[in-house]
Amino acid sequence: MGPPEHPGDSPLEKLAAIDEILQVMYWLRGEHLASEVTAGDLSRWIGMGEGNIGPLLERMVASELVLNSGGSEAGDAPRYTLTAFGVREGGRRFADEFADITRPGHGECGDANCDCHRTGDPADCVHRH
Repeated sequence: MGPPEHPGDSPLEKLAAIDEILQVMYWLRGEHLASEVTAGDLSRWIGMGEGNIGPLLERMVASELVLNSGGSEAGDAPRYTLTAFGVREGGRRFADEFADITRPGHGECGDANCDCHRTGDPADCVHRH
C-alpha cells in the first residue's frame, strides 16, 4: 500500500484546480487588477497553498496556457501571465462557470444592441414584437 493521497493529488482535482487558476487569472486580468501573478498571489484567491499552485502553473506553462515571465529581480518568485490561448480558455471557462447568472432571465432581452437596452424601456424591444 502506497502513501495516502493528499488533497489535490488526483488528476481530477488537479484539472479542477487548473480550471480555477485560469478563471481567476482571467478575472484579475479583465478587472485590471493583475496581468501577471505569482503562486502566492493566486493562493489569496484560490483555496490552495502556493506550494501546490506553483507546480500547477508549471504544468500550465507546458500546456501553453500561461508564460513564466520571471521575477522582477533575482530571487523573486516566478510571475505568470496568460497566453492568448490561456485568455481564450480562461474566458470560456469563466463564461461557462457563470452562465446561469449572466444569461438573460425569462422575458429579458439578450441582445445588447437592442433599443430596449439603450432606452431602458422594455416596450422598445424589437424582439418582443
